[in-house]
Amino acid sequence: MTELELAREIVKVLDEKKAIDIVAIKTEEVTVVSDFFVIASGTSNTHVKSLADDVEYEIKKRTGTDPEHIEGRATGWILLDYGTVLVHIFDKESREYYNLERLWSDADNLDLSDIITED
Repeated sequence: MTELELAREIVKVLDEKKAIDIVAIKTEEVTVVSDFFVIASGTSNTHVKSLADDVEYEIKKRTGTDPEHIEGRATGWILLDYGTVLVHIFDKESREYYNLERLWSDADNLDLSDIITED
């Protein structure tokens, strides 16, 4: 599975689990840290934790891939590190505060219109 395919599969899981404001950023041209960031928000701390758990479970089930590392389970920002794909799941306040989209504005956003469903 390529990094792009993994990022898109993570977006699918987040969309299925009702994450909001899902964005995928192609970071390989602007940092050595990762090839993609996937950023999403939950509606509450419980939803944020549930989203992280669901991504971990579903990606393992669908692709056989485990995150290399998970950070922030007790905070408003959970990071799942899949090596080349970093998944950032925020509560609303933390996402506004850290504003990763602005920090990485030099990177290109992926078109997710074929994945994200409208409710």
